[in-house]
Amino acid sequence: MNVSVTSRRSELIEMLPRLRRFARALTRHVADADDLVQLGLERALMTIDTLAADSRLDSWMFRVMRNAWIDETRRRSRWDRVLAPEEAGAAVGDATSEADFALISIQRAMEKLPDEQRIAVALVLVEGLSYRDAANVVGVPIGTLTSRLARGREALQDLLTDDYGIRK
Repeated sequence: MNVSVTSRRSELIEMLPRLRRFARALTRHVADADDLVQLGLERALMTIDTLAADSRLDSWMFRVMRNAWIDETRRRSRWDRVLAPEEAGAAVGDATSEADFALISIQRAMEKLPDEQRIAVALVLVEGLSYRDAANVVGVPIGTLTSRLARGREALQDLLTDDYGIRK
């Protein structure tokens, strides 16, 4: 089956919301997530013609973005820069509803997870990738991904339980 570059580009456009969510899970920062999506798309568009016709575009794209983020964090560590999160003061003075509180709690809990667990949770629970595809994106065996996901779920449950004051 021959998949044209044009149809792959159209698929990329449809994937933008998913790519942005994944970038947000990786970066923990809105502006950095937008930059990462742009960087990932640039890299993908330069090499999309090399993607096998039977390959899943979403798995490939998540891997491109993950690798771009690894490159970016290495670059930043060399520069020894610290970026202050913009969202720290974004909601000052706003009355938030219970749904907003829950969303903020989930985002904060995700930010507290170690990178490996946060990425596993983002790929499987948020983006809906299969364990096999998520393991492929991360470059680990399925068993390793499953362990990271289980630990991430448990940590999220603990963190969210603490946020809502519920005792186990």
